[in-house]
Amino acid sequence: MLNTFVVYVENKPGVLNRVASLFRRRAFNIESLTVGHTDKPGVSRMTIVVDTDEQGALRAEANLYKLVNVLLVNNVTGGPAVMRDLAMIKVAATPETRSHLLQLVHVFRARVVDVAPESVIIEITGTEDKIDGLLEVLRPFGILEMVRTGRVAMSRGAKSAAAAVGGMAELAIPPEMRDDEDVSYSV
Repeated sequence: MLNTFVVYVENKPGVLNRVASLFRRRAFNIESLTVGHTDKPGVSRMTIVVDTDEQGALRAEANLYKLVNVLLVNNVTGGPAVMRDLAMIKVAATPETRSHLLQLVHVFRARVVDVAPESVIIEITGTEDKIDGLLEVLRPFGILEMVRTGRVAMSRGAKSAAAAVGGMAELAIPPEMRDDEDVSYSV
């Protein structure tokens, strides 16, 4: 079963390597890994998709919390969440096939982001199944190149895991850079 973890980490060198090494050491195969900045300075968000059972997911979560730079781990697999992938696909396009390609792009609610004399680049966002479906109908035209981002996920509703990270991220800021001088911190 695919488990999707949203992991908030300190934005420091080596954190990605430590997280990936943790999964490697535990013999988990990472199906997808995406990393990006958050709205909190000094905090990055990882979305990690791992193929494991429920016990393995619990072990992975517990092991992630043991890493120093990990601030928060949330397994969004069982709860209501929005999950999306992004793909860019370069397809061969002759003047004769271009109009048919544009119709397919419209049907899949994708968009053309580049047109060249012999090709088009299509951008699509959606579930893995939607992207796989578009790839299947584009194969006869000739896929020249493709790149996929991997899954990103966000829990539904007003509750935000990022709000919980806000207080934790404060600890990642060195004392000399903090505004509140009357408060003592122990790290």
